[in-house]
Amino acid sequence: MRVTIAGHSFYLEPSEVERAMSGIKPEPISGESVRIGRRSFPIKQVGAVITRQDRRDFSAAEVSRALRKMGFACKPAPAPEPPTLSEPAPMPTTLLDDAGMDAPEPTDMTSPMIAPPAAPQPAMGFLSSMDGFPRV
Repeated sequence: MRVTIAGHSFYLEPSEVERAMSGIKPEPISGESVRIGRRSFPIKQVGAVITRQDRRDFSAAEVSRALRKMGFACKPAPAPEPPTLSEPAPMPTTLLDDAGMDAPEPTDMTSPMIAPPAAPQPAMGFLSSMDGFPRV
């Protein structure tokens, strides 16, 4: 069967793919995978073995398409597991209390947090007594 991977045509049969992968130890699966015989392999590992190309030269989608065409069962990448917390994070005041410190008092939200800008200064001419140059 003719398949195209990374712009190159390969004539592969399912039995050839099975034979090529028979002596190969499967790598840990982190992306797409394919079932060959009784074992699952990462798509990129199979692509590298059957094409003898560097894994950076082809995409997983190309190899997956070719293997599906030959009748192999391909699976998408596993969904990432959401992080689980055993207990909620302590509130900041709890941390301060545990350290023997007092929590800061809440500020009055009606007072401005930032001082108002200073009144604008009068515009000075190009040369003035303020610029450090003597007047002529």
